[in-house]
Amino acid sequence: MTPPLLSPDLLTYYRRLSQHPFTVVDLETTGRRPPGSRILEISVLHASLADGIRQQVTDLINPQIPIPEKISEFTGITPDMVSSAPSASEVLPTYLPLLSTGILTAHNLAFDYAFLTAEFKRIGLPFSRPSGERLCTVKLARLMLAHLPSRSLPHLVQEFQFPVNTSHRAAADALACWLLVERLFTELHTETDEVLLNRLAQEWMPLPMAAKLLGCSRRKGQALLEAAQVTGRPSRNGQSTLTMYRRGDVERLVYERQGGVQLSWI
Repeated sequence: MTPPLLSPDLLTYYRRLSQHPFTVVDLETTGRRPPGSRILEISVLHASLADGIRQQVTDLINPQIPIPEKISEFTGITPDMVSSAPSASEVLPTYLPLLSTGILTAHNLAFDYAFLTAEFKRIGLPFSRPSGERLCTVKLARLMLAHLPSRSLPHLVQEFQFPVNTSHRAAADALACWLLVERLFTELHTETDEVLLNRLAQEWMPLPMAAKLLGCSRRKGQALLEAAQVTGRPSRNGQSTLTMYRRGDVERLVYERQGGVQLSWI
């Protein structure tokens, strides 16, 4: 999990992360949340910037519960396809060594991590990774691709013309996730700091994150932003609406409170 860092520190953080091997995981599931929903398919890909893709392993899993029709339509995985597939208790133990090395990476990692934790617990095996060994490419894409209308994986596949098969299957999505990591981390090493800092300044962040950067409560953070005439924008998040602020505007206020340091990139 990325700590709340200012842009220069984020560049250092992600550049350091890029030197490690990555373990990219993608899951297809019967629903949104465990333990009521189960894993349908798993794919794990090992790669690094230095060596590229080293291996990828993929398996269908019999969830041993009904697959909602909308999930079959979304993923293309039907009950007949998994009826003779092995169960999670047969498949997942073979993936534990694969998942225990490298930077655990996924597009919306919180989703995949919650399912992995729940499924390993259900079959009686421990599964945990230190927070510093994880990378969520949704967060990275929001940071570096704020100009795009969507950071969903299918949209990014289309935007960058990644050579992958149909989205919403584990193998294709794991590959797309890795190609995104490869592209963005390569840019972190090839573009100038000035260009990158200007890109990072465009990120939209919710009030809680802005308050963390400001080192205060949400209420005080909102008051500080309003007093500084920093304009937010509403954004729907499920049933609720969040107020979002540009990273550059928030960081300008942070530095002003620290003594009026001039920021060339914002």
